[in-house]
Amino acid sequence: SNGGVTLSGGEAMVQYDFMMALVHALKEKGLHLAIETTGIVDHEKFKKAAPLFDLLLFDVKQADPMKHKKGTHVTNEVIQKNFKWAIEQGLNVLPRIPVIPGFNETLEDAKELASCIKDAGAKDVQLLPFHQFGENKYSLLHRPYRFQNKHGLQEADLLPYCDIFLKNGLSCTF
Repeated sequence: SNGGVTLSGGEAMVQYDFMMALVHALKEKGLHLAIETTGIVDHEKFKKAAPLFDLLLFDVKQADPMKHKKGTHVTNEVIQKNFKWAIEQGLNVLPRIPVIPGFNETLEDAKELASCIKDAGAKDVQLLPFHQFGENKYSLLHRPYRFQNKHGLQEADLLPYCDIFLKNGLSCTF
């Protein structure tokens, strides 16, 4: 494949100056560049950074602004603005939805997310089923784990959720 680099985090764009320096250095090497992002960065900075990537793996967590703020402690206005802008520019954007119990797992959430993603002009969506991989980390850090006793989701659990995206004309994968 000639190699490639995916920036992830947390949110790589929060370390904007470092990220930009790294991206320019990697571009000089001719590497394929991807970023896992929520798009939670100033719009002007996003407009400078996003076109440098060959692929934007864009987290879309919640369509409803109030539910988004309650679950993430930030509004989703700039996120939606950056998401839509990237698609309008013809950038390679793959919206990805981490399906999380108690936050965005209902079929009503899926309908709202499908509408939001379709309205932005995306054609595809990838579902990321909730898992318990982080549970041990919280235990080691002696921090409460909000998802204690929540079962991980399997692809079969998300078939009705996925079906909503398909019915809205979006390709849906896991």
